[in-house]
Order: sequence, then structure tokens, then C-alpha cells
Amino acid sequence: QYSPESVAGADGQLDPTEVTIPGCSCRRSSCAAPQCPCLSRGHGCSGPQEQQEQRELPFSSPVFECNSLCSCGEGCPSRLVQRGLRLRLQVFRTASKGWGVRALQPVPGGTFVCEYAGEVLGFAEAQRRIRAQAPQDPNYIMALREHLHDGRVLETFVDPTRIGNVGRFLNHSCEPNLLMVPVRVDSMVPRLALFAAADISAGEELSYDYSGRFRNFPAASREHKPLEEENSLRKPCYCGSRTCASFLPWDSSLFSTP
Repeated sequence: QYSPESVAGADGQLDPTEVTIPGCSCRRSSCAAPQCPCLSRGHGCSGPQEQQEQRELPFSSPVFECNSLCSCGEGCPSRLVQRGLRLRLQVFRTASKGWGVRALQPVPGGTFVCEYAGEVLGFAEAQRRIRAQAPQDPNYIMALREHLHDGRVLETFVDPTRIGNVGRFLNHSCEPNLLMVPVRVDSMVPRLALFAAADISAGEELSYDYSGRFRNFPAASREHKPLEEENSLRKPCYCGSRTCASFLPWDSSLFSTP
């Protein structure tokens, strides 16, 4: 089933469509920090220059957009991800990776491309679903972990297997051209937004790093070096990049016993 944005999962633990973040009372069509409370919570969706400045810091600020409770107009530049897909993309059959997605037009670096949408699940349901998969089944469950300055970790699990959008067809690459950024609009449940990490040519396949290490600090990734017996559960990587890790990223926490 197609859905342009994430929905509550079957376990009903999290509803990403519920509006829980207060809106701003800005009367202008273009909100600006620090006057706009939405932007003062963190950063708005920024362009390539601001994204580069963020990457040079040892941390990243959370990204918020204005929402349905805000007084600003639909033309506010702090409403980007919520507008959805605006580019011409094509789902196609690759030579060795199954389905993939390519751009049908040039995409400048820093451009919002699409969202990785699906059912938002709690940990228990995400673990149950991934354990029920057969070895040959494709796994679409995305586990996003945000590491806070006080040591806490916020976890978000999105599964587009039954309900989702074009994002589910994006392949992994060890040298990707997309970067995933968690963006909060209506609630603290983030939307998994994918931005162009560099200029992308028309006809070029779109990909991102499933592990989240791309343009991230090593300490932010908890993916450990797998044991030999775990390699039997891992799927080979066919990205073909110079730095290919040979296997797709592995998250053992969803397979561990309580």
C-alpha cells in the first residue's frame, strides 16, 4: 500500500501523524530564527552551505519544520520535507541488486529528494518482524538511532514492507549520493528525510548508507564487527564502490534475545 508519509504501525505504540509540537505564531510568510520558536528548537531544513557547516561540528542539532498548528503560510521555507516528493524519479530493475531508484532529472547537492516512509514500530514489533523473515527475504526495516549529548539514545523503527513509498526501493551504497536526516514536523517522531549529498546527474541511481556512518562520526554508530557465525545471516553488498564492505550493514540488536 502506498503512503507518502509514515503511519502508525500495527502495534499502535507510536502515531507519527499526531500533532504534539506547538506551532509558531509568526505572521510573516517566512519564519526566521531566533524569533520563530520552531527554528529555535534546533535547525530548519537548510541548503548545501549550512549542511556543510553542520558537518564540521562534532555534533548536529535536531531539525524541525513548522507544522499544521503554525500561523505562517504554506510558502514558509521551513516547510520542506512535509511538502513531499517534488522530483521525477523512476523505479527500475538493476542488474544485481533487485529494484532500485534513479533520478530522471539533475538534482543539485543539498536538495530534498524523498522520505523513507512506512509503519513506525516499537522495538518489540520491529524485532518480531525481522525474526520472522526467511534468510532470502528482503529486509526493509530501518533502525534510526539518535545519540543525545547526555548519553541517551532515541530509537525509531520504520518498516515500509506493507505500507510505504518510493524510499523502500533505494539501495545501499558504501559511497552513497544521498544522506538521511531525521526531521521533526508534527511530533517528536522523526521523518526520515533523504537529501542529495552531492550533485546527481539525470539517470544516476540513488543510494544511501544503511548504516548511517556516511558523513557521520564513528562514535555515532553502534554497528559492531560481526562474528563469523553472524556473517551467515548477512547479505552481500553489490554497490561496486571502491570502499565496498562486502556485506550490507548489520544490526545485531534486532536479533538478540531479551
